[in-house]
Amino acid sequence: MASSQEPSIHDDDNEDESSELHACISEEALNALNEMRKGNLMCDAVVNVNDGSFNVHRAILSSCSSYFRALFTNSLSLEKQNVFIPDMRAAIMEEIINYAYMRKCDINPLNVHELLALADYVGMTGLVKQCKIILARMLTPKNCFGIMRFANFRFCDDLYKKARTFLLRHFTQVAARNEDILKIGLDDFLDIITDDMLNTRDEELVWKLCIKWIDYDVNDRQKHLPQLMQGVRLGLMTPKFFMDEVKDHPYVVKCVEARPLILETLSFLYELDMMRPNDKELVTPLIAIPRLPHEVMFAIGGWNGGTSKSAIETYDTRADRWVNIPTEDPAGPRAYHGTAVLGFKIYCVGGYNGVEYFNTCRVFDAVKKTWKEIAPMHSRRCYVSVAVLNGQIYAIGGYDGINRLNTVERYDPKSNQWSMITPMNMQRSDANACTLDGRIYATGGFNGQECLSTAEFYDPTNELWTPIPSMNHRRSGVSSVAYRNHIYVIGGFNGLARLSTGEKYDPETETWTFIQEMSHARSNFGLEIIDDMIFAIGGFNGIATIPHTECYVAETDEWMEATNLNVVRSALTANAVSGLPNIRDYIHQNRELLMEDRRQRMFPNIGAIAIADHFESADEEMYVEGSE
Repeated sequence: MASSQEPSIHDDDNEDESSELHACISEEALNALNEMRKGNLMCDAVVNVNDGSFNVHRAILSSCSSYFRALFTNSLSLEKQNVFIPDMRAAIMEEIINYAYMRKCDINPLNVHELLALADYVGMTGLVKQCKIILARMLTPKNCFGIMRFANFRFCDDLYKKARTFLLRHFTQVAARNEDILKIGLDDFLDIITDDMLNTRDEELVWKLCIKWIDYDVNDRQKHLPQLMQGVRLGLMTPKFFMDEVKDHPYVVKCVEARPLILETLSFLYELDMMRPNDKELVTPLIAIPRLPHEVMFAIGGWNGGTSKSAIETYDTRADRWVNIPTEDPAGPRAYHGTAVLGFKIYCVGGYNGVEYFNTCRVFDAVKKTWKEIAPMHSRRCYVSVAVLNGQIYAIGGYDGINRLNTVERYDPKSNQWSMITPMNMQRSDANACTLDGRIYATGGFNGQECLSTAEFYDPTNELWTPIPSMNHRRSGVSSVAYRNHIYVIGGFNGLARLSTGEKYDPETETWTFIQEMSHARSNFGLEIIDDMIFAIGGFNGIATIPHTECYVAETDEWMEATNLNVVRSALTANAVSGLPNIRDYIHQNRELLMEDRRQRMFPNIGAIAIADHFESADEEMYVEGSE
């Protein structure tokens, strides 16, 4: 779901150090030591700063600070020592001492930079670590560059890496809101715009930022235009933008050194437009090689030709290519299942393999590329709806092989247990569910007699399901996503035909509004948000299983075609996974051959295999909800 709030980053890899300490030292003991310090009981040193002094115990400070350990253990005197630390405020020293005694202190946006610097000065590595965690959580498009520079100055390589990754990932917002990026030098600016991980689907935005950077100090920076143009993927721009905004820009017209790159881009765009089947192999130049995505979409399982599929493909949004991933579940294939993402793990819930209706659940670790079994559900659930709320997975409704279900159960990954919760108001199999603003919305489905237009939401605060106004269309085999503060419900089967229509629900006005229709009618398909677009993937159109992928752009209310699936299937699931450390394992590898690949797809008779040649007839399709 898109959010109106600025994105931030959270460090999930580090446990609070105080919790580790409390495992061996009670909080009562820590408080007792701190109260002794405040009462000047058994203190054997005084720490002085410019505006205050503190009675302390040498052993306590020495236990967590290399500075104080060296200072106190090198002295031969047994008398109380007076220590003076210059350039430190009493308020900061108070927090450092609090941390030494309690392993916790008040770290906030106003003191975190100073506290980190002085904790580093006294060699208090635990406090430095906590300050870095706080700074990482504070990252926004407006401050990320400042935090990145601070981390670089303080030699905090891990914090620097997180801040830079945040900047690259949220480049669109950074370019729009962060003025600091206009103040940096040429080398630092080039380092950003040339990075393959710069997260933008529009190279036009990179060009506009380059112009803003030059405009900030035009007399000194205009001479750097040729170097900046080398960092922009000019071949990925629309021809109209390139001709209007780049080729004829006053800076470019005046720059002789820019002309070879302009000619190279013009030549490439011409070859792309005039592509023919008998042309020589087309090599993608550097100016047109896509950047790397920050998230990939996993399409898992499905149904085709009367059998379930175990295929896994990932979608590379930058290259517009599906990639076959050889990490199929060794437990076997499944279709009509549900999936959910927690971190870098994809949970597969329930489903059907052509013989058995599953209550089993499997989890795929996208970093380790391993599968494992987790606790089974209480009920078998095929055509199940799955959603994530507050770090827990909900399995909603479905079909157990005998009955359509209104029951719901919730999985806690910490305890590896499923528990039954309040059932829905209606039986729903082949429905869909998604989460918006702390609620789970279940829409459409089949109750055993008819396809449904009804919808309801679950609120965990009162543990109740509440009906909302019905959709405009009945929809079984439907898909839904939460996007831009609305619930988008798309496609499905109305009891007579597969639908290409979609509609969105506004929780504030409690109204449903139609959106532009898809190019392909479909039911039992994947639907997911990636690159701020809604992608519809595969499915069944009433006659055949289809491989078609298309994406919805909210700004223009239109659907655009994307590359077809490699494995034709319906009853699959689609999930986006962000920030994978091994993302290169899941993207299109030969990016320099993308243009040739495109030519072969345009002219399959030159050797490429047309993916869409293998549609399956309707009589091979599995039982479809609502058709009996």
